[in-house]
Amino acid sequence: MAEPDAVMVRIGEGIALREQGERVAARTLFAQVWTEISGEDGDSFHVCALAHSMADVQDDVHEELLWDLRALAAADLLTDERAARGGVAGPVDGFYPSLHLNLAECYRKLGEVDSARNHLDRGRASIDALGDDGYAQMIKAGLDRLADRLA
Repeated sequence: MAEPDAVMVRIGEGIALREQGERVAARTLFAQVWTEISGEDGDSFHVCALAHSMADVQDDVHEELLWDLRALAAADLLTDERAARGGVAGPVDGFYPSLHLNLAECYRKLGEVDSARNHLDRGRASIDALGDDGYAQMIKAGLDRLADRLA
C-alpha cells in the first residue's frame, strides 16, 4: 500500500483531532488544507477525502450537506488508479455507500425525505462494492438504521 502524501497526512491529523473531540481545531485545519487543494487544478482524491472529513465536523446541517455534495462530486471524477496511488485498496465504487449514506442522513435531517430515500437507495445499490469486513458491516448497519428512520 502506498504511503500517504503530505495532504493526506494533514487530513489524517484533522481526523485525529475530530476523534479527540476537537471539532473546531479539525475544521480549522481542514479549511487551511482546502485553500491549498481546491480550484481547477485540485486533485479529486484529496478533494474527496477532505470534503468527506470536513462534513463530519460541521455544526450546521446545510454546511454538512455542502461538503458531502463536494465529496460526491469529487468521487465522480476519481479513477481507481488514482485511488490506488492514494493508498486505497479497492475500487472507487467502494466510496459510494458511505457518501450516499451521509447525504441521505443530511437530507433526512433537513426534512427532504424524497432526496434522503434517493441517496439511501443509491447507497444500498452500491454496497456490493464493499467487502464483508467491519467497515462494510458498519456502513450496511448505518443504511439499515436510516431506512428504519425513513419508514
